[in-house]
Amino acid sequence: MQYGYDEFEQFGFGLHNPNRGFVEMYRCYPVIMMQGNERQNVNFGGKIILPPSALAKLASLNIVYPMLFELRNNVKQRHSHAGVLEFIAEEGRVYLPHWMMQTLLLEEGDLIEIKNASLPLGSYVKIQPQTVDFLDISDPKAVLENALRNFSTLTQGDIIQINYNNKIYEILVLEVKPLNNGISIVETDLEVDFAPPVGYVEKPQPKNTMANKIKIEEPSIESQKWSAFRGSGQRLNGKAVKASSSATSNSSANSSIDNLNENIPAPLNLPFGKLFFGYKVVPFGEKKQGITDDDSASLFPGEGQTLRPPR
Repeated sequence: MQYGYDEFEQFGFGLHNPNRGFVEMYRCYPVIMMQGNERQNVNFGGKIILPPSALAKLASLNIVYPMLFELRNNVKQRHSHAGVLEFIAEEGRVYLPHWMMQTLLLEEGDLIEIKNASLPLGSYVKIQPQTVDFLDISDPKAVLENALRNFSTLTQGDIIQINYNNKIYEILVLEVKPLNNGISIVETDLEVDFAPPVGYVEKPQPKNTMANKIKIEEPSIESQKWSAFRGSGQRLNGKAVKASSSATSNSSANSSIDNLNENIPAPLNLPFGKLFFGYKVVPFGEKKQGITDDDSASLFPGEGQTLRPPR
């Protein structure tokens, strides 16, 4: 009587076909339903918990370390990848992180197909946070590097979850390299690129002018102009004080000073080693060249007087 490999395994001879892979069907449940101590790192990671019989079968097969698996929901035609953390689940059950059950569109007790997979070592991944709250993290690169230690694989299109400061962040895997459906991130140098978070609006940039580059201060406003003797005088007898010519001259002088201040640019606060040649150079004495004889005659319009009486 002849027996095949399945019959030998059924009778407990422990013989397995080395060319046959690991393919099993399990009832899936979230990690939070597992009996025993709570495992927060499992719920926010990329590893599953299988029964002890899976370890016995994997040990008899030529499975390459690390043990990676493809998880497939044949009903909804969804799939993902994961590593394995422990073999302590009840027989016929597998425990998955909550985000993985959402990705595969699985409910508690649904059937899931698990088979071993061989994935290339990843060199690049592009991710996109699903909320702008991710930008509030002071060092997102370090936080993500620490969170990815709980993952063995990354699958393009999955929305993983990480926990930081008791807050859950969802992250979409946009692209992986080498170009493949999934990659292994165990013991490899992985380059991580960030895409703008969902809902992020970039602030408008100021105009790229020379004044903005060297940070020229804005000229003072009208209310900050200096003026001498702006108050009004009072007489001891209570009579009103007439506006004197000196006050008029002061106001005209103040207006000329204000006009002069408007033409004077604000001081430049340049850092050490930088020069600015943007001011217009006015040669000394240029305004005096435009004075004519008529203008000089009008400077002294009064009449002369002599001490000697006329004859």
